[in-house]
Formats: sequence, structure tokens, C-alpha cells
Amino acid sequence: MPAPLRFGLLGCGDIAARRTLPALLRTPGLRLAAVAARDPARAAGFADRFGGVPAPSYEDLLARRDVDAVYLCLPTMHHAVWAERALRAGKHVLVEKPLATNGADAAALYRLARERGLVLLENFMFLHHGTQRRVAGLLADGALGELRAVSAAFTIPPRPPGDTRYDPRTGGGALFDNGVYPLRAALRFLGCGLSVAGAVLRVSEEHGVDLAGAVLLSAPEGATAQIRFGMEHHYRSWYEIQGSEGTLSVDHVYTTAPGHESVVRLATGTGHTEIRVPAEDHFEAVLRFFAAAVRVPDAQQPALSLLGEESRRQAGLLDEIGAVAVHVSR
Repeated sequence: MPAPLRFGLLGCGDIAARRTLPALLRTPGLRLAAVAARDPARAAGFADRFGGVPAPSYEDLLARRDVDAVYLCLPTMHHAVWAERALRAGKHVLVEKPLATNGADAAALYRLARERGLVLLENFMFLHHGTQRRVAGLLADGALGELRAVSAAFTIPPRPPGDTRYDPRTGGGALFDNGVYPLRAALRFLGCGLSVAGAVLRVSEEHGVDLAGAVLLSAPEGATAQIRFGMEHHYRSWYEIQGSEGTLSVDHVYTTAPGHESVVRLATGTGHTEIRVPAEDHFEAVLRFFAAAVRVPDAQQPALSLLGEESRRQAGLLDEIGAVAVHVSR
């Protein structure tokens, strides 16, 4: 049996406590070795709950020889900086989305990871769920014919006062928080040749961040993607793919609960089919993939290459959206 992959946690974010660390503890072959946070008491509390030792600083954690990989759960604007430092320290990196808020930073990070022979993975859990494998199989089998359009939305209700999503200094805003999910779905289905045809961002004068938005994307052959996102909405987590011969859609797709049995709804001609996908914890799934990529990199290289290409293009599209978006203040 191989030695466990030893993780260090940089940043004690809510998603780490609620979902990622419990999944890590359930996943064979993984162990939490160390925890670092700006607040030492918070790091100590996480270590008490999930294992490992509290490190006095981020730098101290990166210098530890008993840490093989870093799970980076910091505010958005710190992702690229600390991902680079972790890679330079010789650590594999699993980083919360978005990896970077611009294309140049994303490209530089992937170059660095490649030069050092390290795994760098942006943590989009939904891409590793069985639902995605089922949808990919349907598309590969030509169930929809030629793809014509993707529609996707991820919207959530307002956050509590003081939530970091409302803070521009930490990279807040709906686009970086939940807009990247439907953006990533569009890239997965229509490819990395997508470009931005238009965008609207609804901006809060009080907070100085975008609260909602919509983007129109175009592929070189003429297929389109329309994505919506926001944090002042009724909850939606959904995508639809339309082709020349059929349409499929999936609800609750980006934040699928561990016990939720997903349903892929497929319409072709006058027929309608519901394809049920077994429940799965996609936090465990992405951790298993990451560990396999570290241990057997050659076997995972095609998937890693695709994920890396999508991450780089996604960051470039964030640049384009920021450059062309119409801003509407509220």
C-alpha cells in the first residue's frame, strides 16, 4: 500500500470545513498533515477537528517536509500568489476556483507546474461527478447530433452581511464566485475556442462588486453559449445542451449533494428519457482524481491536459468579460 498523500491546508474557508476536509478524511490514502490560517486560533480549531498540526504561518506550512500537496482555500485574489509559492516550494496544488482572475497568471502557473513536474488542479468538483461522465458519453455517442447551443446558470440568494463575496479587496463578486461554473460548463461542451460576444454585469454601488451578470459566448463554427450568474436570485444550478437532433439538461449540477441522484433529461424527436445517475460525493471524486494524478501522472495526463487548457482559457475569458461588459449600477 502506498504511503498516504499528505495535505497541508492554506486558509480555513467555509467550503473546506463543510465539504472538502470531511471528504478528505473519508478518502483512503489521504491525510491532513498541517493547517495554516491568518488566525492561529482558527488553524488550531481546524487541526483539532480534522487532524494535522497547526502551522504558525503559510510560509511555515509550505516549508514542511511532511506536506506533499497543498489544498488552497483562500479568498480569490490570493489564489494565484499562493499557488505560485506552493509550486515553488515543491508542493502539488489543489486550489479553489478560480485559480486566477486573469489569463496571464493562469498561463504562468501552469508553465511553472509543468517545469517542476507538479500537479496543479483548479477545484471544479462537478467536472469529476458521474453525471459529467454520463453526459460526455452521450455526446460522444452523438445523442444530440451537432452541438448548436449551451445555456447554463448558477444563481444563489443574497449572502449574509460581511460575506467576503461582497468585498472587492478579496476578489468578491458573482462572476468570480459562481459565474465561473457555467462558464466552465460552456468550455467543456463547446471547446476552448470560445470568445466573448457580449456581457452585462449588475454592479452594487454599496459594495463595489458585481451582484449578477450574463455573458454571450461564440464558438468558431457558430455555436453559442448563454450563461447567467448572480447572488441576489432564486437558487439555480443547471445547464442545457442543444444539438441538431436532441437536447439534454441537468439540474443541481454544480453543487450536487452527496446523496442526490442526478437526472439527465434527454429529448430526441418526440421522445423524452430520464437517465438516472447514482449519488456520489464529488468532493471525494476530485480528491481521488488529484491523488491519482500525483501518484500515476502518465495515466491521468490526458485529463489533466484538458483541465489545464480549460483553466487557462477560462481565465482569459474573465479578462474578455471584464473588458467588454456593460456595467449597470444599482
